[in-house]
Amino acid sequence: MPTKQSSVEVTIAERKLKIACPIGEESALLAAAAEVNLRCSKITQSKNISSAEQAMLMSALNLAHDLATAKAKLSQERLENKSKIKLLQNTIEQALNTPNIKRA
Repeated sequence: MPTKQSSVEVTIAERKLKIACPIGEESALLAAAAEVNLRCSKITQSKNISSAEQAMLMSALNLAHDLATAKAKLSQERLENKSKIKLLQNTIEQALNTPNIKRA
């Protein structure tokens, strides 16, 4: 069964676009479009960019870099968490396997 779609209008680099979007995801799409628009505006103001297409391309490259950086950080955090979990498991196993010694 196909997913129901709605049409959402966004503005990026002073261009209005109608984009199909799964129902219920409209606010996420609008937030993403606002982020892209903000980045395009900043790039246009701070660099020697001659066209909206160049600003959008630079924004896309910056977003891709940010995504790659976030993925690498997440991967590192997962490895660290696995290591911590293994240490906790070993500590618990040692505590459970140590005989109880009653002292008087």
